[in-house]
Amino acid sequence: METLEQIRRMIKEDGLVAGDKLPSERELSERLQVGRSSVREALRALEFLGLIETRRGEGTYIKEVGNHQLINLLGMFILQDERAKEDLAETKRLIEQLGLQLACQRWTEQELAQLEKSVRQKTIGYELFFKWVTAASQNYLLERIWRVLHNFSQTIYGVDAFPDEFYEQMLKAFAKRDVAAVTKIWETYTQHRLSKER
Repeated sequence: METLEQIRRMIKEDGLVAGDKLPSERELSERLQVGRSSVREALRALEFLGLIETRRGEGTYIKEVGNHQLINLLGMFILQDERAKEDLAETKRLIEQLGLQLACQRWTEQELAQLEKSVRQKTIGYELFFKWVTAASQNYLLERIWRVLHNFSQTIYGVDAFPDEFYEQMLKAFAKRDVAAVTKIWETYTQHRLSKER
């Protein structure tokens, strides 16, 4: 764990991002002043979690953050519990409501134009809408949590959907940065389905 933390700190200090190459095992060992076996174990753990990837003949690279294996594995076990399944829908709705409120305050002109185009062309759907919401919320952790909860929810409850007027009303409220209106629209369209899921 200590070597893992040292590597994490090094990545942060060096400003490394997705697509960047990590130093070799030998370089890491020398820089961190730990044995190569410890470095190898730490890199294997990071690869298992989906944080890095080893390209044969090229080296080790930081991966774009996606669905980390550990989170998915934990989810499979946690959701065997019936109470956890019941709580999933409620937790997901709470995360979505918070995301809506933050996005309403933080969207950029480019993001709003993107939403407007999708709504006008009727290419918007539940998943695309909340990907937009969580991105516009400017809160990476909220975005990550929603993505995981959404994947679990789809497995258990199937795909969510809202009528076109939901997205049209949301667009108008977002354009005015009217958090109260966004919240009211959300509650109107989800009150019945949340009680049904419970």
